[in-house]
Amino acid sequence: MSTDTTASVSTHILDTSVGRPAAGVAVRLAARSGRDADWKALGGSATDADGRCKDLPALPEDTTHVRLDFEVEPYLEQKLKQNQADAQQDAPANRDSGAAGAFFPEVAITFAVVPGEHYHVPLLLNPFGYSVYRGS
Repeated sequence: MSTDTTASVSTHILDTSVGRPAAGVAVRLAARSGRDADWKALGGSATDADGRCKDLPALPEDTTHVRLDFEVEPYLEQKLKQNQADAQQDAPANRDSGAAGAFFPEVAITFAVVPGEHYHVPLLLNPFGYSVYRGS
């Protein structure tokens, strides 16, 4: 929980290619105190069945920047294997269907924070792109 001297962070992942949450994606959290400071790894979590990380570590009091690292490659590879027959049937023969692996194997999002604020940063993911925003 946030106090006046700390910021807090939450996230979730939605797979926009299927319109569902992305479960089982590892998420790591790091923080630094100033733009020239070294990153400090704080730990991580994995998304639940609703695509949410409910147990990310708390941020240190002096945090000014946060980095969320999403390990999306295993999720995308699993999804590709599950849908491979359908994708091959529907896709043109010369289409890049991700056979070489995920196009974006990981997503790293860095953002600035101020004390006392909560930052919800959703990741909207699909096999060939992603976007993020500050949610509520």
